[in-house]
Amino acid sequence: MKGITKSPPAVSRAKIFWSWIGAFLGISLVGFLHFNLLTGSSMIMLIGSFGASAVLIYGAIRSTLAQPRNLIGGHVLSAIIGVASFQMLGQIPWLASAFAVATSIAVMGY
Repeated sequence: MKGITKSPPAVSRAKIFWSWIGAFLGISLVGFLHFNLLTGSSMIMLIGSFGASAVLIYGAIRSTLAQPRNLIGGHVLSAIIGVASFQMLGQIPWLASAFAVATSIAVMGY
């Protein structure tokens, strides 16, 4: 942290409030759709990447990573990479997972 003389400014209470509202409504919608459309299945729609995406789109709205094309495109590309990784390396789940995550990060960065 050399060269940094002071901490970044604190987030206002209004931004925290609206971030909470947005994240709550967004994840609630995903959960509601899951329980009403995919009854009897596992929690497939409530995955960690939606939580991470909620942090970006509701908590860091000015980030280039929070823009719709990056967010939606990232999920679509990552899903394709995840399925392909499972098809190629599914007999070794830990390796398929690591390969899918690392490849998704590289493709989204590119």
